[in-house]
Amino acid sequence: MSSDSRLRLSPSSVNDYNNCPQLYKYRSIDKLPQPPSLDAERGTLVHTVLHDLFEKLPQDRTPAHAIELLPKSWQEQIEAKPELATLVTNEKEWLDRAASLLTTYFTLENPATFEATHREMHLEDDFEENVYLHGYVDRLDVAPTGEVRIIDYKTGKSPKYGWEEKALFQLRVYALLYWKTNGVLPRLLQLIYLGDGKLVKSNPKLSDLESAEKFLHRTATDIFISIEKNYWPPKPSKLCDWCFFKTICPAHND
Repeated sequence: MSSDSRLRLSPSSVNDYNNCPQLYKYRSIDKLPQPPSLDAERGTLVHTVLHDLFEKLPQDRTPAHAIELLPKSWQEQIEAKPELATLVTNEKEWLDRAASLLTTYFTLENPATFEATHREMHLEDDFEENVYLHGYVDRLDVAPTGEVRIIDYKTGKSPKYGWEEKALFQLRVYALLYWKTNGVLPRLLQLIYLGDGKLVKSNPKLSDLESAEKFLHRTATDIFISIEKNYWPPKPSKLCDWCFFKTICPAHND
């Protein structure tokens, strides 16, 4: 396989395949277009503001300054995706909701007290001969003592009890990539849920990363088998109600 034809894996594509192979096929094999998701676009807007906030001096990293960044960031987002202007019918309500999420952020962290070492950091690895593994980390902080924490912002609500481990999988993949590249085991993984102001934290052990690595290898093997056999069984679940491809999915069109 050439480098361009390698299987590209990311935490989201791995989740797609394990949640529903048919969804993975639509997104990663067929590359079918999807309309913008308002929830995802709101997440992009809030992420952009939090990213840009750390460009300011520590004393200027305040809720007021964050909210001041919203209109300009939103206009740039519309310029990149003009169709958003018709999807968002009430711009004031839209920006107010984003402002509320940003205000919640400041109840969970004080960005004036630390520096964000890396933002939107791309991590990658030649995971197998035919598999390229990569991902983008919202924020990766390196303390003066060398300790590393990986942070991911979520604009939705925190997972229900018992689902935290599944939610942390994404950050464990990032931790694995960072460890493989830099030889440093991150000290803290933290999901920041702005939808309800909660945190999900983990202090990863090497065995956690090794477990994630084995799961990734198994998933890659299963995807290659699906490709060879052209076998993409759908897995109907409650998630189907939010799936754009439901109208063409064989599980719902027998």
